[in-house]
Amino acid sequence: MISYSKATEDDLELLMQSRLEMLRAVNDLPEDYVFTDELMACSREYFKNANQTTILAIDEKVVGCATMCYIDMMPTFSHPTGKRAHLMNVFTNSQYRRQGIAFQMLGILINEAKEKGVTEISLDATELGRDLYKKHGFVESNECMVLIVNGTNC
Repeated sequence: MISYSKATEDDLELLMQSRLEMLRAVNDLPEDYVFTDELMACSREYFKNANQTTILAIDEKVVGCATMCYIDMMPTFSHPTGKRAHLMNVFTNSQYRRQGIAFQMLGILINEAKEKGVTEISLDATELGRDLYKKHGFVESNECMVLIVNGTNC
């Protein structure tokens, strides 16, 4: 039976294993792919200190994860609290897909975001995940523009 829990700093190694598994799968990387020291260090730092919640799905081992990153911005008319969030790192091990695990993790995170006063949740979806997000009420958006700024250091 799958259990769901909020990750704590004590779960750092489980978080890292899950994150790297997700990155390998989403980016079609080989199992022996070596991630940069910067990505590893910044990921660890993020899980330790950032304003985020990660849900782990566990069935004797971690079989899924999902992270909600909280962002405080200047309040606007459409977002009077200034509290927004970005959903990331949503992943279910291939052997556990189509069992409602990601749906359950998202539900937990969305409910927490609502409790925190978040008025908008954004995400970057893969084709594989789009139907899942639509089931939770996410809609396509063309409102955003992005500038990619290359920098280093976490």
